[in-house]
Amino acid sequence: MQLPPTLLSEEQVSNRVTQIAEEIDALYADTEMLVLIGVLKGSFIFLADLARKLTIPHRVEFIAVSSYGAKESEHADPVRLIMDVRHGIDGQDVLLVEDIVDTGHTLAYLKRLFEAHAPASLRTCTLLHKPDRTEREVDLDFLGFTIPDVWVVGYGLDYAERHRTLPYIGQLPPDMR
Repeated sequence: MQLPPTLLSEEQVSNRVTQIAEEIDALYADTEMLVLIGVLKGSFIFLADLARKLTIPHRVEFIAVSSYGAKESEHADPVRLIMDVRHGIDGQDVLLVEDIVDTGHTLAYLKRLFEAHAPASLRTCTLLHKPDRTEREVDLDFLGFTIPDVWVVGYGLDYAERHRTLPYIGQLPPDMR
């Protein structure tokens, strides 16, 4: 099987995840418990590596969302929650962990959704951001890498459920789609 060319190496990704964990540890040094909420499926590898590098008390929750294409739904919001957290987050410090932010619709939806649960704080963390695709501006409190508008796979990201477990971020050329 042909592998996609490297956009960000395994070493680059690992080093940046370590830096992000250090930034989170510093910001939440006095927290009693940080709730990390990973957005499935894409964030699972990033979240696992990030959580293992944190030294502060934390617990992990997962959610799943579904995105509608503009032609598939008449909903005002193109995103819906299909799996929610299992434990309450009210009064707790919460960090939403995403694999990639492109349009910003999913993260904007999730921020609105979880702000309604009255957390003590709500911040965002994403491994990748494609600013050229942004349609909804969302504050990114912790950001791994800004990338161009290319299709990426690996480290949790996939194309048709392929390449998700590559240890690096690869750029998927059109002839591999």
